[in-house]
Amino acid sequence: MRLLKVLQSDLNKLFLFELEDGFTVEAVFYRGDTLCVSTQVGCPIRCDFCASGENGLIRSLSAEEIYNQYALLIGRLPIKRIAVAGIGEPLANWRNVKEAFFRFKEEQLKVSFYTTGFPTKHLEELLQLPHSGVTISIHSLKEDVRKQIMPHAGDLKELIETLKNTLPKLSKKKRNKVSLAYLLMKGVNDSEEELKELSRLAKELGVNLTLLYYNQVNEKYKPVSPEEYERAFLLLRSAGVRTTLSTRFRRDKLGGCGTLVVNRNKELIGKS
Repeated sequence: MRLLKVLQSDLNKLFLFELEDGFTVEAVFYRGDTLCVSTQVGCPIRCDFCASGENGLIRSLSAEEIYNQYALLIGRLPIKRIAVAGIGEPLANWRNVKEAFFRFKEEQLKVSFYTTGFPTKHLEELLQLPHSGVTISIHSLKEDVRKQIMPHAGDLKELIETLKNTLPKLSKKKRNKVSLAYLLMKGVNDSEEELKELSRLAKELGVNLTLLYYNQVNEKYKPVSPEEYERAFLLLRSAGVRTTLSTRFRRDKLGGCGTLVVNRNKELIGKS
């Protein structure tokens, strides 16, 4: 594995790594202390609004490959936190992700996760790890809409049931580190009714909300306007739910949420 290329914007640094078999993955350094790492080449969830899973899953990364995205950058960046939030679904490569997690912890790093919660059989164990945060992508509470935008994210009812069964077993301190992510897309999941239902679920589960602004990567889906985004935030906050917004780093065109791609993998697949 080697560092192939470094791209930089005003906010983020994106690192392109070439693996031994010629495929590539990306990691992003943001916020001045956090490295976002990938767990798979491609993604099996294939969210319809996300560039990272456009070609589906090619293969999972080994624990060594996940860890080496950090190890190859030691000394050139002040990394204090790891966000397991790059290309891939962490729970779909759980054995290797968990092994890499404990290696990161040995380095005294804080580690947080972004996941769709699928496969749910691993979600309970993830929530009980000594993590620094778990954000679970919901994006819609309507089963048909969620199936459209997240076709391979598993059953929504099963996910909610798993959370209802697991969260009460956690300490209040650990529950406070769990949030539901909701990516606002115009005309898809942005109605007042849907947002109120989301706030009810968050209050029932006793978790926070992360309201994400959509980084448009195709013509199928459009972001809401900044004014609509703020109105949605105020609605959720008025319902008594602690809600955070997308930071400028997550909205950056270089390495923002949903924008990572496996650059040369389509070409390599064609040759295999």
